[in-house]
Amino acid sequence: MTTDRRSPRPRLTDVAAVAGVSMKTVSNVMGGYAPVSEATRAKVLAAVDQVRYRPNLSARNLARGRSGVIALTVPRLDLPYFASLAGSVVEAAGEHGWFVLMHQTGGDLDGERRALLGDHPQRLDGMILSTQWLEAEEIAARPDPTPLVVLGDHPVPGPVPHVGIDNHAAGLAAAQHLLATGRRRIALIGAPSPGAEPGRAQGLIDGVRAAGLPVLPELTRPITANTGDAGESATARMLAEVDEVPDALFAVTDWVAMGAIRALHARGLAVPRDVAVMGFDDIPYARSVSPSLTTIAPDREAVARSAVEALEAQVGGVLPGDDAGPAAPDGEHFAPFELVVRESTGTGI
Repeated sequence: MTTDRRSPRPRLTDVAAVAGVSMKTVSNVMGGYAPVSEATRAKVLAAVDQVRYRPNLSARNLARGRSGVIALTVPRLDLPYFASLAGSVVEAAGEHGWFVLMHQTGGDLDGERRALLGDHPQRLDGMILSTQWLEAEEIAARPDPTPLVVLGDHPVPGPVPHVGIDNHAAGLAAAQHLLATGRRRIALIGAPSPGAEPGRAQGLIDGVRAAGLPVLPELTRPITANTGDAGESATARMLAEVDEVPDALFAVTDWVAMGAIRALHARGLAVPRDVAVMGFDDIPYARSVSPSLTTIAPDREAVARSAVEALEAQVGGVLPGDDAGPAAPDGEHFAPFELVVRESTGTGI
């Protein structure tokens, strides 16, 4: 069989004719619905290549009761961590036959609530939501039944799966690294808010205290946003107000750390000679700035994979007429992280 651009799109009947098998056998091979001998499978797949058949994903999703679309909802796509994470989610979702609709909340509670309430332009099979503000009770009470997986540093126990890294352990690792380089007066840019869940900032604080060192209030500064501007402003205010500058600085994101470095340079301080600086997230720019940035690197591919798989477990993939129901969500999923040592703490290459 030959095809050209003017020919109709190859169909399963064409595959069946070339392979010399029934349509049901072709469907079983393509969908994995029933056992098929290896010889028959090979014959069908060879026919698929010969006729250049490509599955109609829309038709397949319709048969499975799916839209074929999920949403990834993040605070801001212009933040490097979320841009990089989005690429990993698109790749992982593609392996499950899903297209990804991108949505951003603006990083505020109202935006997260609108996403949670089902404010979407089309039907979705599920949503992966990175939240900073929503609480478990609000998620449990949502009226929208769309399958949901939550990402981020803000654990939401109970009603839906949560995927992230062990931020407290990562903060401890950051403290231990800075202390191992001989630093003792450690600043924190991005202090935890009162009542916050133990996270990266609290891990840093606990690591400093475990070494028998004080956590100095004048060196512990909150930020208004996880941006370079916020990091620069908070660091500049700290430097203007303290009598003795820190010898190390931990920022809760790489973007914030880069702003902090700018403020240190403006004050005439060298990194890492005068102040060692460490970030978090291992964004693509972290290895390109000068000095290159020591950071905690979450395994974004593992985060994306776990989130998509947790969503698939809820959606099910059950064909109409099957007895099995969708799998239940199973709570907390931790992806691994790595301490990446570079020039900004004086020990990198």
